[in-house]
Parts: sequence; structure tokens; C-alpha cells
Amino acid sequence: MAGLQGCLYPEGWYWTLPRRKTCLPCQVPWGSTLSHSRTVPSLPLLSVVLWGALLWAGSLPDLVWGARTFTVGVLGPWDCDPIFAQALPSAAAQLAVDRANQDSSLMLGLQLASVVLPTGCDTPHALTTFLAHKNTVAAFVGPVNPGYCPAAALLAQGWDKTLFSWACGAPEGGGNLVPTLPSAAHVLLSIMRHFGWARVAIVSSHQDIWVATAREVAMTLRTHGLPVELVTSLGPGEQGATEVLKQLCSIDGLKIVVLCMHSALLGGSEQTALLRRAWAQGLADGRLVFLPYDTMLFSLPYHNRSYPALGHMGPLREVYDAVLTISLESSPMDKAFEAAGANEKVAVHLETEQVSPLFGTIYDAVVLLAHALNRSESHGAGLLGAHLGDHIGALDVAGFSQRIRTDEKGRRLAQYVILDTDGQESQLVPTHILDTGTWQVQPLGRAIHFPGGAPPARDSSCWFDPNTLCMRGTQPPGSLLAVALACVLVLTGGALICLIRVGIQQLQLARGPHRILLTAQELTFIHQALSRRRLHVDSASESRSAMDGGSLRSVSQGSARSLPAPQEPTNVALYQGEWVWLKKFEAGTALELRPDCLSLLRKMRELRHDNVATCLGFFTAPGISALVLEHCARGSLEDLLRNEALRLDWTFKASLLLDLIQGVRYLHHRHFPHGRLKSRNCVVDGRFVLKVTDHGYAELLDAQRAPRPPPVPEELLWTAPELLRDPGRGTLKGDVFSIGIILQEVLTRGPPYGSSGLSAEEIIRKVASPPPLCRPRVSPDHGPPECIQLMEQCWEEAPEHRPSLDQIYTQFKSINQGKKTSVADSMLRMLEKYSQNLEDLIQERTEELELERQKTERLLSQMLPPSVAKALKMGMTVEPEYFDQVTIYFSDIVGFTTIAALSEPIEVVGLLNDLYTLFDAVLGSHDVYKVETIGDAYMVASGLPRRNGNRHAAEIANMALDILSSVRGFQMRHAPNVPICVRAGLHSGPCVAGVVGLTMPRYCLFGDTVNTASRMESTGLPYRIHVSRSTVQTLRSLDKGYKIDIRGQIEIKGKGMEETYWLVGKAGFPRPLPTPLDIKPGDPWQDLINQEIRVAFAEVRQCLAGPLSSGKAMAGP
Repeated sequence: MAGLQGCLYPEGWYWTLPRRKTCLPCQVPWGSTLSHSRTVPSLPLLSVVLWGALLWAGSLPDLVWGARTFTVGVLGPWDCDPIFAQALPSAAAQLAVDRANQDSSLMLGLQLASVVLPTGCDTPHALTTFLAHKNTVAAFVGPVNPGYCPAAALLAQGWDKTLFSWACGAPEGGGNLVPTLPSAAHVLLSIMRHFGWARVAIVSSHQDIWVATAREVAMTLRTHGLPVELVTSLGPGEQGATEVLKQLCSIDGLKIVVLCMHSALLGGSEQTALLRRAWAQGLADGRLVFLPYDTMLFSLPYHNRSYPALGHMGPLREVYDAVLTISLESSPMDKAFEAAGANEKVAVHLETEQVSPLFGTIYDAVVLLAHALNRSESHGAGLLGAHLGDHIGALDVAGFSQRIRTDEKGRRLAQYVILDTDGQESQLVPTHILDTGTWQVQPLGRAIHFPGGAPPARDSSCWFDPNTLCMRGTQPPGSLLAVALACVLVLTGGALICLIRVGIQQLQLARGPHRILLTAQELTFIHQALSRRRLHVDSASESRSAMDGGSLRSVSQGSARSLPAPQEPTNVALYQGEWVWLKKFEAGTALELRPDCLSLLRKMRELRHDNVATCLGFFTAPGISALVLEHCARGSLEDLLRNEALRLDWTFKASLLLDLIQGVRYLHHRHFPHGRLKSRNCVVDGRFVLKVTDHGYAELLDAQRAPRPPPVPEELLWTAPELLRDPGRGTLKGDVFSIGIILQEVLTRGPPYGSSGLSAEEIIRKVASPPPLCRPRVSPDHGPPECIQLMEQCWEEAPEHRPSLDQIYTQFKSINQGKKTSVADSMLRMLEKYSQNLEDLIQERTEELELERQKTERLLSQMLPPSVAKALKMGMTVEPEYFDQVTIYFSDIVGFTTIAALSEPIEVVGLLNDLYTLFDAVLGSHDVYKVETIGDAYMVASGLPRRNGNRHAAEIANMALDILSSVRGFQMRHAPNVPICVRAGLHSGPCVAGVVGLTMPRYCLFGDTVNTASRMESTGLPYRIHVSRSTVQTLRSLDKGYKIDIRGQIEIKGKGMEETYWLVGKAGFPRPLPTPLDIKPGDPWQDLINQEIRVAFAEVRQCLAGPLSSGKAMAGP
């Protein structure tokens, strides 16, 4: 049984338990190590004989006790749940067993022993473990999981054993299942009755233990007629808490939420996450009360005890004002632990903060079992351990932290306290006490600190009256007929009033000064000719609507798309002598406005502010529906910022930003969050006054059930992170975040997050999923430090840390130190600067144009000969030209096909780029022209396009020697040990040169000279310069000291047998040349070079694989 002993215990606990095996040290959640010292049991000869006799008699259950030993098994998820493991069941049971064995008042006549039976966290595994210990223990403490309580009770009845459990309810009759505590569900029911809260929801953890607990509580409450509105469990991650809170928000009249999971005070992460999320969604405002269930199963310490979870001014501290903690009344826990530490057999060093209060519950259960066993023996019970519950009777003995009292029927009597925070400290204080003897709740003279100062409203008292049928929280009337008639009269009168009111509202929609519905007869649409005469706007000003990219477009663009008839109106029209803008709905939107849409339009129609675009009504026509808005001729703020021709100083920017803040501030004061605020939805009129627009547009789409395509990532750059994670309606704090992003746009005159270098998709992903925080970077020179600080406050991650619009307005006004921001003065100063800097600007642009022209000509001269490029620029035809004497150079890489096959494509490109860059550097000191490169082939000519007499052969020969010398130290970056063998071929003769093609024209050479030079290269050898007879004759005629060796007769394709030569050097050549390979006629030199390349690549791969394999070997252990 020692193998079943759990090892999840906190730091500071060391004890010695007799007669057990050694348990290896194990790692605990705090990172400390716990060791157990045990000894192997040794049985004397008499015991062996007795065991054999017992086996022969068939008394197998008595084997576990030996001669006179009664073993108690403590069931629970001690091996899979760290918080349950903090209860230290082995120590708790051993302390209780030692007390019982040493208690002289207990005439047991046998020796008690305990063993911990870890059951796992899932119900099937727990029941399997229970079955496996049928013959190993005499009685059980447990189960902890109520999911298999009925099955365990039936099995225990068949085995003649007793279960002592604080989680299982008492069955009807029989003493095989003994509850060690009063029913937690009945305690909860008494608290709800006292406060008058009937509507309840139960939320559990996803573990089987808590799911079964939630079902048991719901069944008990429903049995007593209470409306259990919801029973659900948390899904994985933060999304699970969000979904549960959405369900809770959808329940009308909900008062109390029972949390069946580990308490946040004891490290329960799921309860902590749920409460934090509830606080973030505003559910901790006093409308709901949260009750942890697990604290009713033990005595939670509160005497001079602070809880670290409540020690910081954070969300959990604030949300705990909405939490009521119900726990067993107890004496101070430190005294109980001191008494436990005095035990000599179990050496303990107890740290109360690290031990679960369930320790005392286990301890009390074993003590209660010992007293029941004592009374069963004194009454002469037949089978030891059977029906112990029938022998408990009235008890009053000392428990771990409180008295263990039972009535005449053996039912546990206890007192529970309601613990509450005081809103300031991290301690819990008792406010009420419940005595399970009378089931009455009594106040202790201290009021509960509810959020908002008052508890949730009481439900109807009929819910708690067993003699009254309660429906929807109201008592059925004595006279149903009278009530029905009264209801009919009231409904009839209300319906008549509603009809009259709707009729009046319908008349007001289309008539009167405040009408909302506009028709084609009331609007004069702009046509192309009219727009040319009467409209004059900045052609660069353009803003996009929310559905097609932004909110407005310039009048010039709208008029350019004017339509011939009002049946298809343009976006710009005249209404009562003023220009208006039509913001159209998508095709497929219902033309008939819904009632909730009309009320929203009325609210938008009533919004009047200098910095909010006025909504004038709703236009409907066959096939079209649109909002009619005030028109702003200069487009959106985004267009203004992108217009580089318009210089914006700080005065101009401050004026625009102040307009924006005042407009959004007005909307917030009217409880009208924008929800989609961005620089595209801020428009500027002809007087450079900024106005906020598109407010209410998203709500109209929802109310009208119009199609809404998913927004592109670029549209979400202004959205607050909490709205990215949980899309929904706009919030006031979300608008503050959007203002922070617009501040960045105005200060930097760049797009949102423009300095990050990331795509919109990456930005949205990083903003929605911190850490790290992803925010725009703004350098200090872009604006006043106070403005940059205000901008950073606006985009705080936590919404509650962002300032309100009133605070933003006050801070921004103080930035200019009371100075008035006049746009007119700013415009005059800018006009003066324009006139002064216009000449400099023209000169600057002219110089830039000249630089660009020079760059273009330089690039063209690199691609084509200067004479050819000049002719092409002048539009002239380039005629082919005959050259009587030129020398052509070809070279390639020996074994290039093998190198390319063993390399990645990007590595091949890098190799050729490095090699040709080296060759190109050599070409600059010779009178040669680079014709082209094809793969590894490199072609150069001299004597064209500019003739140089008979120097062409010498220029090519010198260049070939320089190239061959430079290759001597060349290495590939990805394979430095692989040899690069270059061979070259030269030939002199006539050729024709000309430009071929119109698209990407090329300067090409034609003639037999080109073919012969290519043949000289292809028949050459590594590190050799193969030269034809004509080139050798030209070189010898120059008498420049060229060293030439005869190769002999070789076959040239298309020429037959010809005598060729090797160019091996030149007198006075300063650099060394690579040593040619010793190749004899008939040698398979190409195969040998390819094999050498393969071996070198294999060595490179082996070197790369070596560190990787060694790293894996080091990481393995």
C-alpha cells in the first residue's frame, strides 16, 4: 500500500510513519522536496501461523487487520489534483489515528491504522480504485467525488463496510454511509432563504468531481422548489469563462451564482479567471452574488489571516466584494496545528498558509469513525466495521479546529459563518452565523460590504414556502378571473395608447421640421454639368465609407460618378439649400425601417454639435437606402494627413485634435459610444473644422439586419484589444483607444503602426494576444511630451486604466498652456512659408529630377553600349554593325551541374552572384565589353562596340589571366571546401553585332567567331586558357611577352582537327595563377572532379549534422 501514498505535499512537512516502505523524494508544486522514511514490516512466526489459520477459515477481510488492526482507507484525488493534495491526507489521517490509539476513553481493543488511496480525478477511475480495495481496508473515509457515492454505498453495504464521507448525502435508512458534515446544499438553502435569493445558477469546473457536485446541488435545490436557471461547467481557457458569463448575462432576475470549483483563495485558477472575467464585464457591480461551494466543506481560517490573492489592489480584490464565503466556524488554525505538532509519532512542521483547510475535515472524519467503532464494539456488534453509522448516537468530542457534535440520531451538528471582505484589507471577517441545529441565520453585528452599498433585490417569499405554489416568483392569486379581467383591460388600454402613439410617430417621420424619412422629391441630385459649375473642392481630398473603405468621398469624385436620373442618385445632393452626403446601405438591405431602427435614427437626429456631423434623415428610393449626413468638402482626416503638399504645424494639428476630442466627448456625454472611430471617419469641412461621423452606423446595420461583410485587417487597426478578442458593440473605453491611435497618426502624419514594419494581419494578431504589447512607436520630436504621454495613456491594455474623455479634454487643453489654437493664423503663417520656400522647392525638385535622370542613363549604359542606348533614347533604329577583328572570351565552371544538383537554388544563385561580381570587378581595368551571362557561362568581347585596332586580343588575354588569378582564392559561402575550377576559351575573328527585340532589347553577337570561341571553352581543361591559332598569331604580333604552350591537334566540332594552344602567362604578370591539373589524354578527369565535388559536399553536410546531433544528445536527458 505504500505505493499508493501521495507525494504532493508542501514545503516544511516531514513525518515518519511506521511499518511502510520507502517513498522516493518527489517534487511538489512549490518546488521543494519531501521525503518519507519508512521501514519494511517484519511479522513474527506467530503472526504467520495466525495468517494461515485465517486464510484456512476463509476470513479474508480480516487479513488487513492482522491480529487486532483496523485499517482505514482515505479515498480522494490526492495523486492528480495539487490543491486536493495540499490537504495532506496521510498526515491528517495519521494524526487522528494516533490520537484514537492514545485516547484512554476509547476502549477499542484493537490498533487503528490508516492508508491513503489515491483515486484519480475521473469518476470511472475512482470507482475502479474503490473496487480494488474491497479486501484491503475495513472502512473508508470518502468518497470525495459525489458522482460515485450511490454506487460506493451499495458496494459497501454488500461488503459490510462503512463509508464516512463529507461529500455524499445521507441515504434513506441504513448505516453504511455516514455524512461527516451537515449537507452543504441545505446550508446553501438556508443562506438563500435568509437573504430571499431564489434564482440561482451553478457553475462548475470541468473535472468530474465538481461536475457531479454541481448536479447534486442542483437536484437538491430543485427538490425544494427553487428555480435553478443554469447548470454548466467551464470550458477550456479564457473563452470558456467568457461563454459562461454570456449565459449568466442572458438570465433575467438571476441573484446568486454557486461556484463548484477550487476557491480562488486557495489557488483555484479557474475560479480566479472566472471572477476576473466577471469583473471585466461589469458583473461585479452588485447585481449578482458569487458563492464558492468548496469552502462549505472545511473550516476556512479567518482569525488574523490575510490572503495573498486579496493583497493587491487588482480585479480579484475588487470582485471579491461580490463574493460571500460560507465556511465552518472554527477556532484559530494555528492552535490546532500547534496541538498536532506536539504529536511524537508524527513529526510535523506545519505552515498553515501552505496546507488546505480540508486537512481538518479529514482529521475529524477519522475521529468520528473511531468513536463509532468504539461504540459498535461496546454494543457487541457482530461484524467489525459494518453499519458503524448506527452506533454513533449523541457525541460531543474535540475535533481538529472545532467540536464534533452529533444528535441522538448521529447527525452532525455544526455552525457555519458567512465571511466577507471589508473592501480595504486582504482579510475576511464574519458577518452572520448559521446553526445547523435550528437552521437559523443570525447576524453578528457587522454588515456585509455589497458592491453599490446594497444587496441584490429579494425574490418572492413564495419560493421558500413549502405550502405555496410559486410561478415566476409570484404567488397565484386567489381570484384568477378578476386578475385576468384586469389584465385584459390594462392590455387593451395599453395597446390603444401604443397604436395612437405609433400613428403620431409615423406622421412625424415624413412631415414636420423634424422629419426623418426623406424622398427623392426633397433632394436635388448633382449631375456632371452642375458639379462643374457649382462645386470646387480639393481634388486630392477623399475619404472612404465604412463599408467601402471609409466614411466620405470628395465632391469631385462623387460628381464624376453622377447618374442621369434621380432613380439612381449619386452620393452628393442638395437638401434645403445645403450640400449633403448620402451614405448608402449595401444592396439587399430592407427599405422599410424597423421600429428599433427608427428610435436610433431619432436619437442620431437629435445629436447637434459643432464637431459631430449632423444626421439629417434617412433617404429611401426604389432599390436604394442611405443615411443623409452633413457634407464636409475637404474629405477625411486621413486624406488631410496624407496630403504632403499641405504643411501642418503643431497649431494646426492641435486644432484638429481638439475638435476630435470635443466631438467624441459630446457623444460620450450622450451615452453614445462610436465603436468604429478612425481617422477615416473624421471629416473636415471647408473651414478646417473636424467633425466625427459614422456614429451609429454599425447599430443601424444591426437593427436593419443589413449584410455586413467581415472587416479587412486594415479596418481593425484602430480597434481596442478587448474588442478584437471579443467582438461586439463599441464601448466608451474602446473609443479612447481609437483616439490614441489617431493621435499617433496626426503626430507622425503616417498610417497606424507605420513604424512597426508589420502587415496588418500581424499587427492585429499581436495587439489581440499580448504579451508583448504591440503599440505604435512615436519619437519625442514628433510632438509635445505631454501629448505623447496622453496618447500612451489612451492605448493602455487594461480598459479601466485609460482616461475618460473629460480627462483627455482637460489634459489636452493644458498642453497649449491656455493659448488659443487659431487655424486661420496657422494658415497665414503657412502661406508665408510657401511663398518664401517655393523657389527652393522648385530647385530641390529640379536637382532630384536630374539625379534620377543620371541614374537612369547609368543603368541603361550598363545594359547596352552607350552608342546603342543613345540611339534607342532618340527613337532611332539600331542597324547591325560588322566588325572585322574582335576577340571573344568564354568561360564556365567545371562540374557546375553537379554543384547545382547538390545545392539549394538560392545557394546556386548566391554562388553565381559572388563569382560574377568578382569577374565584373576585373573587367573595369580592361578595354572589354561584357556581352552576357548564361548560367555558368561568362561571355566577354573586345574590339566592339568600340574598335581598338589590334589590341583586342591583348585586352582579352590580360583579362583572362586576371580572372584566372582571382579564382585561385574564391570559395563558395555554403561549401567552402568545394573546389571551383574555371576553364576559358579565346578566339579572334570577324563578327556582326546588333540589337535584338523591342521588349528588353539585347546587344547580341553573331558569326562563326562566336561559335569557335565557345568550342575553345568547351574543349578546354580546368584552370586553363584555351587559345585558337588566330588569337595566338595576333598576340605574337604584339610582342608583349605572352607565354604560350602548344596543346596539339584536337577535334573542333564543325571545324575538324585543328592545332590549339594554352595561354599560361605573361612576362611581368604580378599575381600567381592556379596550378593546372595533371591530366593526360584519355583520363576521365570530369568524373574525378565530380567525385571530388560530391566528397566535399558530403564533408560539409557531416560537419553541419555534427553540432545538431550533439545538441540533441545533450537535450535528451
